[in-house]
Amino acid sequence: MSVEASHAALSDDGELSRRRRVGVLLICSMSLLVVSLDVTIVNVALPSIGRDFHASLSGLQWTVDAYTLVLASFLMLSGSTADRLGRRRTFITGLVMFISGSLLCSLAPNLTALIVFRMLQALGGSMLNPVAMSIITNTFTNPKERAQAIGVWAAVMGFSMALGPIIGGLLVGSVGWRSIFWINIPIGLIAVVLALRFVPESRAAVARKVDARGQVLVVVLLASLTFGIIQAPSYGWSSASTFGVFALSLVAFVVLVAWERRCAEPLINVRFFRSAPFSTATLIAVASFAGLSGFLFLNTLYLQEVRGLSPLGAGIDTLPMAAMTLLLPPVAGRVVGHYGARLPLLLGGLSLLVGSLMLVRLDVATPFTWLFCAYVVFGVGFGVVNPPITSAAVSGMPRAQAGVASGIASTSRQVGATLGVAIVGALVGSKIGVNSRVGFVLATRGGWWFLAGCGGAVLLLGLLGTSKWARATADRTARELNPEYFEGRES
Repeated sequence: MSVEASHAALSDDGELSRRRRVGVLLICSMSLLVVSLDVTIVNVALPSIGRDFHASLSGLQWTVDAYTLVLASFLMLSGSTADRLGRRRTFITGLVMFISGSLLCSLAPNLTALIVFRMLQALGGSMLNPVAMSIITNTFTNPKERAQAIGVWAAVMGFSMALGPIIGGLLVGSVGWRSIFWINIPIGLIAVVLALRFVPESRAAVARKVDARGQVLVVVLLASLTFGIIQAPSYGWSSASTFGVFALSLVAFVVLVAWERRCAEPLINVRFFRSAPFSTATLIAVASFAGLSGFLFLNTLYLQEVRGLSPLGAGIDTLPMAAMTLLLPPVAGRVVGHYGARLPLLLGGLSLLVGSLMLVRLDVATPFTWLFCAYVVFGVGFGVVNPPITSAAVSGMPRAQAGVASGIASTSRQVGATLGVAIVGALVGSKIGVNSRVGFVLATRGGWWFLAGCGGAVLLLGLLGTSKWARATADRTARELNPEYFEGRES
């Protein structure tokens, strides 16, 4: 971009012009599109992948969780790295790596290779969403405008969920499951070109060191916890192997908290969690995304393996849920910007709870009208809960650490997605006694009860995190983290 063009893109006060800000939002949203599209498309393709590679239920879990696990493990590192080395540079590097991983996934000769390539894909993905959110946070400095931008950002996820099952169903049914990874390549390449042309470089004023010990502990904690949950049905919940893996995850958690509290430049700034809205937002993200990922995993297997639908038919059947997640986030973003997060969080938690309860008693002949209603209710819940999560996570945080704060918020989403698939898969795997449609449906009931519990957790945490007490803790934390800002305002 020429110097003249750069100045033309700025307003009188030095901020980017509105047209340029909207352009940056659209480019960043393209990264969310490919990452989210990949999740929904892969879920539709799971039965086909399982048949092609003769994969077990735990193998299908790892196909999904290898991706979300790596995302969760490295999102915070990517956020802080972007703050230090440059957000645009990190963003473009992530796009290139994600495109390369997608191409390799389409060429995978076996399930093990596919899982490894999914991990490479996720490494690139870890550089996209938190970094893009950091770019948006630093681009949209007005709180109301930022809330609306986040609403658009969340709507892209709904769009990908609406588009993913249809495109995935068409591709899997006509060309084969390998083609689902091709869709990421042209979108990613366009995003790279546009980012090079239009996204301004930005970084934190003060460079932060890499917290290598904290990063290792995060990987050990999440990997051991996920491995233990997925493999427990095979090893036995009371076996020494299962106990040892869970003990390792507990030790990693305790050591991580102790280390991060005394580390000068921690990977996870534990002071953020003194803000009740931030703490509850991270827990709500875990619960809501556990509900979503568990829903997609169970529902895909139910529609294709129990009801006998084609991949395209299964994708069309989930459109009511996806449509809600597409239409409602911008509305929820406006509500958050004008009235706060309380109403969307409460409505979201209640809808997730009711939608999951409607699916607890599924059988092999449940009317599709009942499924339609349940999907709509569940979709309403997820559609309104995402924007307030992000707004609460970044509110009051110093702009210089926007990458770290948004990285924690994004990490909590991926931790939830990983645990959702791991837990519902473990609940189903430990109950399947007969290889039949009826046996599978009965085995899924524990999974649907778990998803209902996730909705209930969102409801209760939403009440707590939007109380007067919670707002007071957020104000105190903001002053501790950004004293210069408040001293300047008071003077």
